[in-house]
Parts: sequence; C-alpha cells; structure tokens
Amino acid sequence: MAALPPTEGRRMVCVWPGLRQICLRKNLMYGFMQLFSFPFKTLRGVSRSLGVSHLCSISKLSSSLQIELVPCLKDNYAYLLHDLDTGTVGVVDPSESLPIVDALGRNNRNLNYILNTHHHNDHTGGNVDLKARYGAKVIGSNIDRDRIPGIDISLNDGDTWMFAGHEVHVIATPGHTKGHICFYFPASGAIFTGDTLFSLSCGKLFEGTPEQMHLSLEKLLLLPENTNIYCGHEYTLLCNPFLRTSSREIRRALNIPADASDAEALGVIRQAKDNF
Repeated sequence: MAALPPTEGRRMVCVWPGLRQICLRKNLMYGFMQLFSFPFKTLRGVSRSLGVSHLCSISKLSSSLQIELVPCLKDNYAYLLHDLDTGTVGVVDPSESLPIVDALGRNNRNLNYILNTHHHNDHTGGNVDLKARYGAKVIGSNIDRDRIPGIDISLNDGDTWMFAGHEVHVIATPGHTKGHICFYFPASGAIFTGDTLFSLSCGKLFEGTPEQMHLSLEKLLLLPENTNIYCGHEYTLLCNPFLRTSSREIRRALNIPADASDAEALGVIRQAKDNF
C-alpha cells in the first residue's frame, strides 16, 4: 500500500505517528524528547476535570472524518467518530456509557454505531446502555458474536464495512483474545487497535499464543508508516519491545537464546511484563 500523505494539524493525543517511523529509529532520544515535551499524564488529569474536548482531543483525519478521544474508567480510551458530511456518529470500545453520553450531549449528537474490538467488559461495558439510549447498532467480531453485548453486525477478517462514506477494513488480530479485531480506515490513515497494540506493550495473552500475537503485530507493521494508531489504554511515546523481538539487547537482558524465534521471544517479553 502506498503511504498516505501526512495530515496538516494532526493532534498527538493517544495517536502514534508512523508505527515504523518510531520503532525503527535507533536513537531513543527522539522518543524521550517527545515524551518529556508532552506531559500526557498531567493533561489527561486536567482533561477529566475540564472535559476532554477542550484539550487537543479532536483530530480531523480526512475531509470529513473527525475523531474525539474520550477517557473512560481508570486508563481506558473510547473514540467518537463523526462524519461531518452526513452527521453519522460512532464510538469505538465504550467501556462505560456516561462519558460517551456527556461527550455526545456537548454537541447535541445522536449515536449510530458502536464498534467493539473485542469482548472484554472494559471495552464493551457501555454497549447495552448506549444501545438502549440511542438505538445504535453494535458491531464486532463474528468469532465473539456470543460474547459481545447487544451485537447486531458480526464481521470477519478481511471484511469491508462502510461507516457513512468511509471504508473500514476488518483485520483479525488474535492473541489478546481469540476474536480480537482492528478497525482500519485507510482513506483517513487511522486504525483502532484495542488491546492488540499499545505504544509500549501488547495486550496480555488471555486466549491466544505468542505466535498468534506475533503474526497479528506483523500485520500492523505492514500498514503505511504514517498511519495513526488509536490504542485502548494509556499512552506513552517510547519504542515498543514487542515490536523489537530481534533486538540483541532485549534478548540478552531477558536471557532469550539467539536462535529463539520472534514468537518465542515475544512470549518471554510478555511474561516478563506480566511479572513486572
């Protein structure tokens, strides 16, 4: 796929600049400079008290798609999608309903769709209430159709779904759960990765294997380099060890044999983080 042109005025809240752009840099100083120049945890606390829309939380990634970050629970994020041409509104992974209701109310908007990356309650907890309030359709993985509350539309790997005029590609990313999927908006250069990929981690392997997670991460590495990645939990801008399984330094620090596969290395890194 050809790389998409950078978007003017792009916001940097819970959005990675190009995945490969960060993770292939040999000098970590770039990441640390960005981290310390943007005190995210401080802004996050302020955003809770002032309302998320007041602090760099809205990004316009294409001519008509607007994305708003909504903090939920302790360290989760939901994302409101607003198509400016049609007024269509969706939300990705609403862990609770009240922050979503508040965000919608500030702009007097309805909710048409609820997109779930996987079935865990901290990503679906708001489904039932939001569906009852707004009549929104719930969309999720066909594998998880019996575990996602209120599901109406079930999708499989490789399916294409339309959000208003925006084409959405479904990418299966098992590992965290069996039915985990990501929603990729190619024309807008945006992907919602749920608990498959964070900036400093990947999700715990509750139902999948290191091999599955490794293959899922490889899929995401094939995206255009300036794709914006919207993850499900708290954001830090540092290199991700789960994308550096071939690193000699990481393998040496964790006593991973040089001849171990990348999937085996990922399993050791994940276990080390579990026990951190």
